[in-house]
Amino acid sequence: MEALAVLILTFVISILLCRIKKVRMPIPYSGRLAMACMLVLTGTGHFLFTEGMMLMLPEYIPARKAIVLFTGIFEFAAALMLLIPKYRVVTGWVLIVFFVLALPCNIYAAIHNADLHTATYDGAGLPYLWFRIPLQLFFIAWVCLFILKKNT
Repeated sequence: MEALAVLILTFVISILLCRIKKVRMPIPYSGRLAMACMLVLTGTGHFLFTEGMMLMLPEYIPARKAIVLFTGIFEFAAALMLLIPKYRVVTGWVLIVFFVLALPCNIYAAIHNADLHTATYDGAGLPYLWFRIPLQLFFIAWVCLFILKKNT
């Protein structure tokens, strides 16, 4: 939920500030900035809640902690690359793949009632998926609209 709030609030604030300051910044840039801020938030979660994030992966997967930390670094790098015009399109495609690959982790976490913040198995469970699956699709749509679309 926090990720969605950061995405939308950053987008709206960016557009409002540009209008107030009379800065000509294309709306798609606000969309990329918002996604970048969201990725910084979610990437930070990989470091603050490493143990809880590890619960999203089955125990038989080796190097779960390294995977969680790597994906956090990946999210930071993607956030930066979204703001560099030369890399935005390739970063957008990589993010789509990332969001698709993250979905099974979210499903696994929901089935096992993982609580990422407390690193316990007493989380929201399957009702979490009713929000998370559409959210992943929303993120993919956001990438298509503001990052992959031929615009400024």
